[in-house]
Formats: sequence, C-alpha cells, structure tokens
Amino acid sequence: MLAAMWCNGSVFGIQNACGVLFVSMLKTFGSAEDNQMIFKTAWVSSLSIGMIFFCCPIVSVFTDIFGCRKTATVGAAIGFVGLMSSSFVSSIEPLYFTYGIIFACGCSFAYQPSLVILGYYFKKRLGLVNGIVTAGSSIFTVLLPFFLRVLIDNVGLFHTLRVLCIFMFVLFLAGFTYRPLATSVKEKDSGTKGGNRFPLFSRKFSPPGKIFNFAVFKVTAYAVWAVGIPLALFGYFVPYVHLMKHVNERFQDENNKEVVLMCIGITSGVGRLLFGRIADYVPGVKKVYLQVVSFFFIGLMSMMIPLCSVFGALIAVCLIMGLFDGCFISIMAPTAFELVGAQDVSQAIGFLLGFMSIPMTVGPPIAGLLRDKLDSYNVAFYLSGIPPLVGGAVLCFIPWIHSKKHREVHKTTGEEKTEKMLENQNTPL
Repeated sequence: MLAAMWCNGSVFGIQNACGVLFVSMLKTFGSAEDNQMIFKTAWVSSLSIGMIFFCCPIVSVFTDIFGCRKTATVGAAIGFVGLMSSSFVSSIEPLYFTYGIIFACGCSFAYQPSLVILGYYFKKRLGLVNGIVTAGSSIFTVLLPFFLRVLIDNVGLFHTLRVLCIFMFVLFLAGFTYRPLATSVKEKDSGTKGGNRFPLFSRKFSPPGKIFNFAVFKVTAYAVWAVGIPLALFGYFVPYVHLMKHVNERFQDENNKEVVLMCIGITSGVGRLLFGRIADYVPGVKKVYLQVVSFFFIGLMSMMIPLCSVFGALIAVCLIMGLFDGCFISIMAPTAFELVGAQDVSQAIGFLLGFMSIPMTVGPPIAGLLRDKLDSYNVAFYLSGIPPLVGGAVLCFIPWIHSKKHREVHKTTGEEKTEKMLENQNTPL
C-alpha cells in the first residue's frame, strides 16, 4: 500500500504541479515574437498526462503477461531516463518527446500496476486502501509546488528536473514490493494447483488474439462508464495546467500564489480518504453516484474560477474542487471491480485510462489557444466546466443498466433451472 502510495504521489504529484513548471518553461523558452507560446508550452504537460493514460491498455497487457512487479520497475526506469534527458534540452520542442512521451510512458508502466496489485491484497477495505493510496498524489501536490518554486528560483528549471529524477529512482525500488500472491484470483480461475508462484505470468504464451480482452465491452454498464468518464474529462486537466498562469495575471500582487495548487492537493487528499471510506458502505455499482456528484462540483467550480475577483474566493473554489477531485479518483478502481470483477479489472482499468488520454491531452492546449487569441482565460474556464456536467449525466444511467442486466440474467437462470427440473421429473426410473 505504501509503495503504491509513493507511486501515485511521484507520478501525479509531478503532473499536478505542472503549473509551476509551465510558468518556468514559458520564461525559459519563451520569446516576445512568438504569440502562440502558451499554446505550444501547454502541449508538454498535456502530452505527458495524455500519454500516461493512453499507454494504460498496453500496460494492462504487460501486467497480465509479466506481472505487476516487472512492469512497474521497468516503467520507473524508463521514466527516470525521460526526466533526466528532459533536463538537457535547449528548446520547447524536444520536451514533447523526452517529457511528454518517454517520461510519461514510463510513469504509465509504473502507475497502473499499483492499482491492480491492491485488488489482490485487499478485499473488504479496498475503498479505504484506494483512498489512502491515491492520497499520495494529494500529499505530493501540496508539497511539490513550493518545493519546485524554491528549486527553480535557486537552481533553475533544468537542475530541478534532475532533482525530480530522485523520485523516479525511489519509485523503481518501490516496484519490487509488488509481489504476486499464490492465491490470486487469476490462479484460481486458471485452475493451477499451487505449483506456480507467479500466477500473473500464466498468460505469457497466450495467442495474440487473446491478449486484449475486448469482452469487457460486452458488459453494457462498463461500456457506458468507459464513455461517460472520458466525456467528463475534456475540461478536467485545464485548471492544473493553466491556473498558475491565470493567478499570475489576475492577482499579480499576491505572494505565495502556489497556495491555490496546495489547496487542491490538501482537500483532494481529504476527499480520497473520506469518499474512499464512504465507498465501502455504498453497495455495488451505486458507487458511481459518488462520481456523478464529484463531476457536478468539478464542473461548477471550474466555471467559477474566472468569477473570483478576490484571492480568498479563488482559494475557496480550489478547496471545493480538490475535495470532489479526490472523490472521483478514489472511486475509480472500486467501481471497475464492481462492473467487471477481479479477473478482468486490469484491462478494464487499462481501456478506461486509455480513453481518458484523449480529452486530457486535447483540453489544455485548446484552453491555451483561447488564451492566446482572447488575452484572457475566462472563456477557457467557462467552457472547461461543461464536459464534467455532461459526463456526470451519462454516468447516472449505469446503476439502472447494471440492475436491468442482472434481472435478465437471474430470469434466464431461473428458467433454465425450471426446465431442468421438468426434464428430471419426466425421466423414467
């Protein structure tokens, strides 16, 4: 649990603090002649967060074939190489590859196994454990903005990136703790008798057609979930990338502007622990209603950011946004387990995160382009609040779809039992 917590912290703490790096990149690589520099720089962070999720379907296959431990440690090593190489660039464009692709792919390979391994070690309190683990990114989101600001002011952007490589090295060591259990669900389902200590390796020689488990999309409730979540996320990452720049423009006289990211991080951690625990008491698929509520408040708070003319009001908005951000994240894995079961959860999460990559990559650059054209972030933040409201409305149908499917299955099973009983009664002695 602690290793997975460090993984969430180091991967998403860096991503969530990208607003500080974003401002530093603008100063380091920007020029007065380039009137689309915000748009270009926004692609670095957007590619990074997008690639983390885009790789997840592939990572889920690697996790099934090679196990959580090998996948996570190799991923952390790749992330280390990408982050280190990012500290030697001389312009913004190479960062698209070193930071946006190599570093992000490594983070993806390290991140998803941290979600999957928990389902094998924890059952009764999985919601609480997921809340604690995902709170790791909140703790890092609270501390990293100030840490990065001090580092950037004293040693510059490039040395700051080299210091962050230490986080990836610790993540490499943490990956070794993901020891597979001999009593895992996969071993039981595959019928092994205890001779294989590493059940997750059982698919190593599977035919290529069976590598990607598209059967999860036959579960209608999961298919709707896999559409609704990405739909809600087109505006989700916009505040993380552009909020610091907006604060620098709107509240120039304020000191410690990084406090807005810290507020999101603090209440996000509280939300993950609180709603993770609440999820343990919410039966079955009804957990998705917690995500519906969270998307409603995330969308509403995004729209309220431009309306804040006082810095204290913006802090209040960030506190509320962070609380429900934590709710959305902590419910992700428990909901996946409820929809598809433990056997298919790895690829179910992988496919979902892959779909999430598209809106999270596209959203921030569009917001940056609107800022470059309109000289204001107001329209960008107003528009970023609409997708969460629409996506949340779609998610409302999932419990109804899931219960309807269950009723059909029970009805079919009951009819089959009745027919079998009648056959037995008609069979001559």
